[in-house]
Amino acid sequence: MAKQRGIDIDVVRRIARSLSDVEESTSPRGTGFKVRGKLLACEAIHKSAEPNSLMVRITTDDRELLLATEPNTYYLTDHYRGYPAVLVRLSKVSRKALRELLRDASKSVMAKQRRSGS
Repeated sequence: MAKQRGIDIDVVRRIARSLSDVEESTSPRGTGFKVRGKLLACEAIHKSAEPNSLMVRITTDDRELLLATEPNTYYLTDHYRGYPAVLVRLSKVSRKALRELLRDASKSVMAKQRRSGS
């Protein structure tokens, strides 16, 4: 059986773009993904983040649960603490878990937009 290729930004791209209303955005600072113009996830480029990490917008309650149950996969640095987000070690997360995280995060971003009327 062939070994599963590691997760990189190309895998993130395929998963994210398979979700409804997700668009890719690029800038000199990196690749990001937006839901109806609102940030969903992006390469974690702040110097406090580990290499090959992804920042995903999630609720702080969901973040606390992930940090408590899977600290080898999900983490946080002081820089990101004030944002509703979690950092994901792409070398540790499974494709299934990443797909579920991005799907749930996308639903959360869209629900927040509906509540705020934007």
